[in-house]
Amino acid sequence: MTFSDESLSAIRGMFTSMLAEQVLPDLPVETREVAVPSREQGRTIRCLMICPSTMKPCAPAILQFHGGGHVMGAPEMNQAQLMQWAAELDCLVLSVDYRLAPEIPFPGPMEDAQDALRWLHGKAHALGIDKDRIAVAGQSAGGAMAACLALMTRDEGEIQLAFQLLEAPRLDDRIREGALANPFTGEFVWTRQSSAYCRKAYLGEGNSSPYASALRATELTDLPPTFIAVGALDLFVDECAEYCGRLLRAGVPTEMIVYPGCFHGFQMAAKAQVTLRSHRDSLNALKKALIE
Repeated sequence: MTFSDESLSAIRGMFTSMLAEQVLPDLPVETREVAVPSREQGRTIRCLMICPSTMKPCAPAILQFHGGGHVMGAPEMNQAQLMQWAAELDCLVLSVDYRLAPEIPFPGPMEDAQDALRWLHGKAHALGIDKDRIAVAGQSAGGAMAACLALMTRDEGEIQLAFQLLEAPRLDDRIREGALANPFTGEFVWTRQSSAYCRKAYLGEGNSSPYASALRATELTDLPPTFIAVGALDLFVDECAEYCGRLLRAGVPTEMIVYPGCFHGFQMAAKAQVTLRSHRDSLNALKKALIE
């Protein structure tokens, strides 16, 4: 289904129904909602916190941002994967219910991201986590937010992130058209038309801030070590490759995996071998960054 003003409500409703039917693994973790204070007096940000049932002191933490084109989604997305992260890495995972466009466009969602990170870092001792081992992670639009938050955090200089994990991130506000377009991408699931609608809903007209689209940043030095994963048929593969190259040239330790024959959202096929492989790859990347 293509995103538009007319279809958005139906797509959101369909997504909510799918979430209600998801089957979660039986793992030794505890899940609860937390209300994180926002910069606006009286407003809190709903987050989903997942922790091992017996988490060791001074554990690492992952701040997670769900996908959905900035216009839909919830922190319960990818919950099975997040539960696996918490169980196998013995870490805390905080998945953020950031506000959505078009009702709340940029910078509102990124302000929620900042506020969640500041809260997580400031409450590190009370939560039993190591404030020096906090990673940001996200898928699609959430990957865009994780990458932008890493830039914002570096520029503020108050918090040092340990890692950023970007799964099929939307990194550029510019959609490549004509001769610049990759003829093999954007044909399945996430099309140029849907992407254009969602980017306009989130960014409006002509917003080129690097805090909205990480590829707009002119300087990538001093960013945290990075892992990027994307499908070869994904509309975002070219911008991911460009960002990876720029990170490497800036001296940022970076790993990128491109999954042949995979389109945006291929992990919806939960039992496919490539999906299972991609989950292992992400888990191993986080393990290397936060544990080993």
